[in-house]
Amino acid sequence: MTATATTVTPSPVTPRPWTAKPIDRQYLLSDEQVAKFVVHGYMLVTPEHRAGVNETIDAQLSAMTRNPGNDILDEVPLLYEVYNHPMVRGALASLLGHDVAMHEHRHWHNRGPGPWSQGWHQDSTNERHHQVRVVLGLYYPHDVTPEMGPTVILPGSHFRNCPTDRMATYGNIRGQVPVTVKAGTVAITHYDIWHGGSINRSSRVRHMLKFLFNRTSEPTGPAWNHDPVKGPAIASEYFGHWSPNTGQSDSYKERGLRAECWNHLMGKTKAPVETKASSGGY
Repeated sequence: MTATATTVTPSPVTPRPWTAKPIDRQYLLSDEQVAKFVVHGYMLVTPEHRAGVNETIDAQLSAMTRNPGNDILDEVPLLYEVYNHPMVRGALASLLGHDVAMHEHRHWHNRGPGPWSQGWHQDSTNERHHQVRVVLGLYYPHDVTPEMGPTVILPGSHFRNCPTDRMATYGNIRGQVPVTVKAGTVAITHYDIWHGGSINRSSRVRHMLKFLFNRTSEPTGPAWNHDPVKGPAIASEYFGHWSPNTGQSDSYKERGLRAECWNHLMGKTKAPVETKASSGGY
């Protein structure tokens, strides 16, 4: 594997057609969904787009002769429809606040057939945080099979920092997850999650659109469908689980970081939630 990381310093921008308009509460995340995101660092959103949207985007990308980089929205304006879907917006608003902004950086990743892969990396510089401040929105306009060189992510790795040159020496890691999904899926990941593109053994190009979204204000309370009675117990249960792919010391640390992350999302900076110890998986 060779490491190729994109260095970006996230900052708020003024969206164009993508706006932070009010979200219907039915599309906001639940306590369990937010707790799972805190633990794993990613979630899959599978909206139903209107007929032809995914196919048209896929065809437009396949016909391109150059990569427009940040100008991909001008080249493929249907992408606005993808990221404006209420399920996508609801998830983003739940994690980043209802004034979430679309960052000006976005990129079309196209992985053609061949015996090469992308090394493990974390985007941006090696200055990390344990809150949810920036997420990646990875959109796949076609089905992604194991043979097509899917994006591979390492759940829970958003709580870990590692120099990119050292990460480049790693191969397969126990617990890694290939993002094999149906057309139209948007994988929302914590900005610091370890990820990379795998080898494409198929006969076609695999497309992925990477968009960034960032928080513009500090949370003052839960932005999702929070149940003040059941929510804390749900969080405690998830955060108390041992990490199956780490040692005992790191598992203790991760349990504390999960609580820290949750409390920030709740608008609290002190009095972390109690974590219930558990020897099981999750």
